[in-house]
Amino acid sequence: MAKPNKAVTKIKNFFGILGPGLVTGASDDDPSGIATYSQAGAQFGLATLWTALLTFPLMAAIQGMCARIGIITGQGLTVTLKQHYPKPILYVMLLFSFPAITLNIGADIQGMGAVANMIFPQVPVSVFCVIFTAALLIVIIKYPYQKIAMILKWLCLSLLLYIIVPFLVKQDWALVIKHTFIPTIEFNADFFSIIVAILGTTISPYLFFWQATMEAEGIAHSKKKVIVDKLVLDNMRKDVNIGMLLSNVVMFFIILTAGSVLYSAGIRKIDTVDQAAKALRPLAGNLTYIIFAIGVMGTGLLAIPVLAGSQSYMLAETFGWEEGLDKKYPQAKPFYIAIIISLLVGLSLNFFGVSPIKALLYTAISYGLTAPVMIAIILHIGNNKKIMKEHTNSKLSNILGFITLILMTAAAIALMWFM
Repeated sequence: MAKPNKAVTKIKNFFGILGPGLVTGASDDDPSGIATYSQAGAQFGLATLWTALLTFPLMAAIQGMCARIGIITGQGLTVTLKQHYPKPILYVMLLFSFPAITLNIGADIQGMGAVANMIFPQVPVSVFCVIFTAALLIVIIKYPYQKIAMILKWLCLSLLLYIIVPFLVKQDWALVIKHTFIPTIEFNADFFSIIVAILGTTISPYLFFWQATMEAEGIAHSKKKVIVDKLVLDNMRKDVNIGMLLSNVVMFFIILTAGSVLYSAGIRKIDTVDQAAKALRPLAGNLTYIIFAIGVMGTGLLAIPVLAGSQSYMLAETFGWEEGLDKKYPQAKPFYIAIIISLLVGLSLNFFGVSPIKALLYTAISYGLTAPVMIAIILHIGNNKKIMKEHTNSKLSNILGFITLILMTAAAIALMWFM
């Protein structure tokens, strides 16, 4: 009888360490990201599968640094920037981040509304957009941090739907393995543009801020006093690594689905997630189509609170407002008003006729320009003994961090070149 109890305890302990890292990784596969990965598969088949292997260690290294900063300092990245670095750096980050995050929210809301309309065509897209926005605002404002964190963790299960999809259609697994482990590079503007888009989608600055803040929040709201020791940091690393692994596995399977189904059928252009779902329906059947569409809605419900929350925390930490998803609306009015405005502005893009494709383009440009600067700052903070004390970056973290910085800088240059 003892063995089952030990097994149950191990499972409970495993799920117990999952938190901010899992949610951050899962939220990276939002409807906008799904559209990017679908386009990569549709345009180049299986040729970009290897990027999932490349981005996993890079994401894990940067998000791990952000998580450690949040745990050691007990505060978000914005506060650390405000206290230890010239204020113009912080203001430039805010200037570029806010439009990008708001446009990202708008594109995600439109994507969710579009796929919901495909399942229930009698209800207009705009109505679904309003329903999703209203539901998100009610949940964010009504429920405390612990409840929202639990909801977000359960929503991560929606990502597992994308792992199922490729197994519903015939695959050449030898070819899949080849493209996964042997990089294919095409020397043309379209190929480098999609690589830039994949990097910008997977390594996004708003995730840096969210990760650090959520780690700090988790410690602040722990029922027991948390002493930052090796166990705490090891659990954080496991959480982050699992979250980033899930994110990249889902990215891999979305590219695989689009590459094996859409590319093979001669479909080369996917601009939105609903286009991807519509294209899959006649080729892979209703089940694949429905699973894909439900996954989009689940990931949108997961990602939008992360996007809006990270933006609001950045504002609150910059201007010294009362903050926190654990506080009730009257206790932190400016904090919640910032969330409300970001969602409503994002929703309004649908009514002002702003194309989700243009929104994604401008988002990618903003993220592409700010990511290298933020990564350089995170590397500096991670190696700053005044801030991190004895918990500075390891040699491996620095190596992976510098590789990420070089790649994201190259991506930013390429982005401006191809524009």
